[in-house]
Amino acid sequence: MTIFQTQFEEIKKLINYEDFSLLTKRVIDLTLDTENLVYYKKTTELLDWLDLNTNSKEEIISRYTSLLDELYSFLINKPIDSDNNKILISSYNLIKSYKRSNFALGPISFTVKEGEIIGLVGENGNGKTTLLRSLCGELQPTAGEIKYHFPYRNSYDLRSRLIYIPQRTNSWHGSLLSNLRFTAASYGIVGKENELIVELIIARMGLRQYRTYGWKNLSSGYKMRFELARALLRRPKLLLIDEPLANLDILAQQVVLDDFKDIARSPFRPLGIVLSSQQLYEVEKTSDNVIFLKKGSPKNIEQDTDVIYKEVSKFIIEFESSWKQDDLYNILKQLELEKIQINGGTYVASFPANISQDQFLRLVLDQQIPITYFRNISNSTRRFFLS
Repeated sequence: MTIFQTQFEEIKKLINYEDFSLLTKRVIDLTLDTENLVYYKKTTELLDWLDLNTNSKEEIISRYTSLLDELYSFLINKPIDSDNNKILISSYNLIKSYKRSNFALGPISFTVKEGEIIGLVGENGNGKTTLLRSLCGELQPTAGEIKYHFPYRNSYDLRSRLIYIPQRTNSWHGSLLSNLRFTAASYGIVGKENELIVELIIARMGLRQYRTYGWKNLSSGYKMRFELARALLRRPKLLLIDEPLANLDILAQQVVLDDFKDIARSPFRPLGIVLSSQQLYEVEKTSDNVIFLKKGSPKNIEQDTDVIYKEVSKFIIEFESSWKQDDLYNILKQLELEKIQINGGTYVASFPANISQDQFLRLVLDQQIPITYFRNISNSTRRFFLS
């Protein structure tokens, strides 16, 4: 079974779950994969119909099923690049320093591949934005090398294929719809194709009801979605996104991250994504690899190799309990406890690598330790935030 067939089967299951919101997004993804005006029109017609027919569940399912069957029949014959592990960008011993500052980024070496999401995490001021701006060419490296492994004609073409979205974006005039149509036209998408693709991208990013809104009328979260919509119209190979989750609530964060994952892993239009965020656990769930930056240096990758975690040498648990630290220490030392500390109201306990999660939980149950939150962070970059 091909990657496309596997993904399609997962999409069809959404009908059984009646998850029409996610189903609509995935249908739009398939439609854009066709690169065919006929299917662009069919899907926009379905979107228009759905706006007026939200209560007819049987008819909704029938129309989705019919369109999915048509999309499958078309896409199953569309060739997929067998090399789905292409490197898009690589850095080797990248360093960026400043004459009037003690801060320096790097050295750092890593690659980003098609369909891959790389998360950048770390406290503010540790080099995440500097790295993104270096990768997109806004900052010139002091030393080291950045290579782009896809064709481009000039620096302008490069910035079209490699798009950097900063945390704070510039204001714009006019409506959201007119701005996106102008963007599409600027990249050669004109006529009926312009109209249909813009409508599809607007719906894909959850902006359909905000078509007529101006910049001042959108929340920070929807301004970010607008920037993503504008970026996708340019058909990039790589997206570099600075703090896309900063102004979103926890539910919206997960929705956006799931969107990133689905968009990046299209069998027909894969792209790479590098994103920075303070939302550590959410980013770890979505990313293929995570780079933790501390004072400009990566703390969890081996230089001169692909991004990998170092060998785990500890069993580390993060948890919350109403018990005092001394009481917990006296119990947990039965498991060769090495350290227990309080970090932001949460306990973090470190044990030798031979201690398992099952042993910890069994002791908690036996001693009736009240726990309201628990997470094994032995393989999480969370452990690098600890002193």
